[in-house]
Amino acid sequence: MHATLKRGAAAAGLKGIVRVNHAGCMNQCGHGPMVVVYPDDVWYAGVDVHGAERIVREHLLGGRVVEAYRHRAPPGDNKLVD
Repeated sequence: MHATLKRGAAAAGLKGIVRVNHAGCMNQCGHGPMVVVYPDDVWYAGVDVHGAERIVREHLLGGRVVEAYRHRAPPGDNKLVD
């Protein structure tokens, strides 16, 4: 997902405006791959290539949250236990 997001942001002309970083599980192990858009503080879970492309197109460019991938964690420790 990292490469898809990075290429998508660059192709959309967002280089220098949007930064795409690798991160650990962000205390959401088991919900991944996760994507977080800051400063909007919108979390996405289970992101696949199609979802990454939609996040670039709809959220980063269009300013609309992609509800199909949105993750709303309940309060507390949200790690999934195997």
